[in-house]
Amino acid sequence: MRLEPLYRMEFDYPHGWGVSLAEDGPEGHHLFLAAGRCEGRLSGSMQGANHPRRRGDGTYCPDFDGVIVTDDAATVLFHCGGYGRAYPEGARQIVCWLTHLSDDAAYRWLNDVVCVGTGEVRPEGLFIDVAELLWEPPPSGRDR
Repeated sequence: MRLEPLYRMEFDYPHGWGVSLAEDGPEGHHLFLAAGRCEGRLSGSMQGANHPRRRGDGTYCPDFDGVIVTDDAATVLFHCGGYGRAYPEGARQIVCWLTHLSDDAAYRWLNDVVCVGTGEVRPEGLFIDVAELLWEPPPSGRDR
């Protein structure tokens, strides 16, 4: 397998709500509305809703659904999961997976692609670098 860069998603959460479930810890559930932009092989505006659970150790578990409206007016839906790590402070790490769906002929190739991403949560906003996970034949038993 190998990774092929696809796009960078930069966004912030202009609106958000949350509830804490433990009086003495950070466990809770949240709803964040996202707005931003993607640049790369997919370029366009992005909007979405993230409904993450925050675990007792401070790690966020995203459940993020959104849309990229490409610069050429195609609609690409995405779903994202993974981890928003609680460290390092000021630039918390994001590691995630994404899937996409589109009915536009130029973007249908995304409909069975698995992507992975890494990024950071910074005071000025969030970013995720998204790469397509490409299938390559595994080495034969003789090549190992």
